[in-house]
Amino acid sequence: MRIGIDIGGTFTDCAALSEDGALRTFKLLSSPADPSVSMLAGIAHLTVGHTAPPTAILHGSTVATNAILERKLARAALITTAGFRDLLLIGRQNRPNLYALRPTIPAPAIPRERCWEVPERLDHTGRVLIPLDEAALQGVIDALIAVEIEAVAVCLLHSTVNPAHEQRVAEALRARGFADWQIALSSEVMPEFREYERASTTALEAGLRPIMDRYLRRLETTLPVETPFRMMKSDGGVMDAPAVRARAIQTALSGPAAGVIGAFALAQAAGFERIITFDMGGTSTDVALCDGAPTFRSEAEIGGLPLRARLLDIETIGAGGGSLARLDAGGALRVGPESAGAAPGPIVYGRGGARLTVSDANALLGRLDADHFLGGQMHLDLAPAAAALDALAAAMGVSAEDAARGIIAVADSSIERALRRVSVARGHDPREYALVAFGGAGPLHACAVADRLEMRRVIIPRYPGVLCALGLLSADFALDFGESLLGIYTDKTAADLTTRATRLIDSGRTALAARGFTPDQMVFQVEVAMRYAGQAYELATPFAVDQPGAMLERFHAAHERAYGHRFADRPVEMVSLRVRAVGVTPDKLSAMRTSGGAKLPGGGSVSGGVERARIGEKTAGGMRLALYDRERLQPGDKIDAPALIFQMDSTTYLAPGWSAAVDVAGNLVLARTSETIC
Repeated sequence: MRIGIDIGGTFTDCAALSEDGALRTFKLLSSPADPSVSMLAGIAHLTVGHTAPPTAILHGSTVATNAILERKLARAALITTAGFRDLLLIGRQNRPNLYALRPTIPAPAIPRERCWEVPERLDHTGRVLIPLDEAALQGVIDALIAVEIEAVAVCLLHSTVNPAHEQRVAEALRARGFADWQIALSSEVMPEFREYERASTTALEAGLRPIMDRYLRRLETTLPVETPFRMMKSDGGVMDAPAVRARAIQTALSGPAAGVIGAFALAQAAGFERIITFDMGGTSTDVALCDGAPTFRSEAEIGGLPLRARLLDIETIGAGGGSLARLDAGGALRVGPESAGAAPGPIVYGRGGARLTVSDANALLGRLDADHFLGGQMHLDLAPAAAALDALAAAMGVSAEDAARGIIAVADSSIERALRRVSVARGHDPREYALVAFGGAGPLHACAVADRLEMRRVIIPRYPGVLCALGLLSADFALDFGESLLGIYTDKTAADLTTRATRLIDSGRTALAARGFTPDQMVFQVEVAMRYAGQAYELATPFAVDQPGAMLERFHAAHERAYGHRFADRPVEMVSLRVRAVGVTPDKLSAMRTSGGAKLPGGGSVSGGVERARIGEKTAGGMRLALYDRERLQPGDKIDAPALIFQMDSTTYLAPGWSAAVDVAGNLVLARTSETIC
């Protein structure tokens, strides 16, 4: 049995896939004080009746994300070149809000009082200008020990070209009692130029390592020793605990990545290659565009701090089921980004929540049913939420129903803008894509969001509320290797590039073999960051070791796709080389096929048609809503709006003007009534 556990801000999603293809799913409230509590509870629930330990446990987490956002990083220090102590504080001198009279600059990952300098200096070629001052270094280490530093980030000038001084600092730290995992070298964490981004990424790495180490230790004391444990990376791959301890920063966006991987695998299994993923949970909404494959980027900003790493191109906003509604100083209705989270949660959860949320509005409009939430495991208390809605409606001067609809509309508007940023703003027409809606709240808002963008198809997976957990089951193992290049591309440098790429591939092959992957399970993806000479930013361009001469044309074509033009006569500069070593998950689509309903009994042959799944009707929002139990739906069934479709992990709202059909994989494929459902 392979188990996937994804911990969100409000709910923890769980899925287990047995060797015989049987799938078990479960959903429970998260435990913000200690996320491992809900994870272990989910594993215990899934393994009831199974005596053999799981064959693998795969985990997506927001531990690193929350630590950065809330600035609850470990007590880390920075050692840098003399004269550069204020590097993290000065940054790029950007103003987050151009017109703010008193701009607020995000706090650095490591405050100035924990930044130390050592005399040393290299030039841009790596030549030593000032040797490393060993006596001064020992004095710095004395200071680190005196203030009980948990981890150290080392970022020396031009160390990406010559890491010798950084490596010597690491040797001195180890000699004074620091463990390897407590020392983050920028030449290893981010071997690329740009001092501020490299220092910030390395500082985040150092601040996260003790946190992730403690988190992993709590899990390792409880999980079966013989069971491989892997965590989701920001780029959609998974890595084991030793890799997490060495590259904690790669889990910074672990949570949203699993959903994109799962949604694309499911869409492929259902015959869709061009999709926009729409993952709406309790705390946030994550959207991404996949045009035949997931899209990646090499940098991001999290909590106002730059992060340089390979990650999925995901747009995240604070709009989830738990997003709080309020009136601002001007009387305008606002929704999010603040969230009620899992504790206390929305008012209707009955756990002490007192402020209205999106989920409260959905419940009071009848779209979340009090008796069918979480498969009937959790009853919703509507009365306190109704009282809070009455108070908000009175302040707005509208009816309670209009106030609830306003909350939903504001949330949908925020989601629409996010979807436009990943599609229209990048030259893609959303009408040419299918919307894959998942997360606990995604199917409730899917029709309205699709209407706003004139999208014609919506796919609701068989288990939308736990799709991130299912995505973990289909993720590949992946490790990243990289080097700085910074030179003009010529025939001579192309040969050197091939040599370097081959060396990194060999390192990846060795690392994968040590983890039990056979040669036929290994795939190596090589990219070179390139730009025209004089440009400030670069494009990741695929590189084939056996075809180095094709590199230039690939870059010109990529530049033309991205910006609409090329400069065929301008020199092209190489900036960095990256190799992604992938250990392929055998039959990665098996979890998606099973989750889509391949194991559903009867295959649509059960008599009674769709009426077998109808469990009643109710009046809500001035409409008669038909009620369906999704567990009873079969491939080929068709449903007309308006309707609610209940299941343990989510509720689907089929809005007027839409219809739904169950495809052969068990997905709900929604279309406007004027469209033909495929």
